[in-house]
Amino acid sequence: MTLDDLAQIIAARASADPDTSWTAKLLAKGPEKCAEKFGEEAVEAIIEAVKGDRARLTSEAADVLFHLLVMLRARDVELSDVMAELARRQATSGIAEKAARG
Repeated sequence: MTLDDLAQIIAARASADPDTSWTAKLLAKGPEKCAEKFGEEAVEAIIEAVKGDRARLTSEAADVLFHLLVMLRARDVELSDVMAELARRQATSGIAEKAARG
């Protein structure tokens, strides 16, 4: 599965019944709740990375990617736009790009 595949699944589930779809239920709660859930998952991934548990980190990383895409969907940000931004940054050294953001 690619991130594009996952983004398409999330888009398809966005209009599902919130009683039968976790994705639809989360999106129905609004962008703020989606952002909160993403933050929770990111913290869980950080904890597993610090602990050095590869299997748990793998699981939490999957949750992070899923919830990132849900959060983007909640704010109508396309994955292709994020990928285009990454491509734009690739043309500049990381240090120079970060300095430009300031």
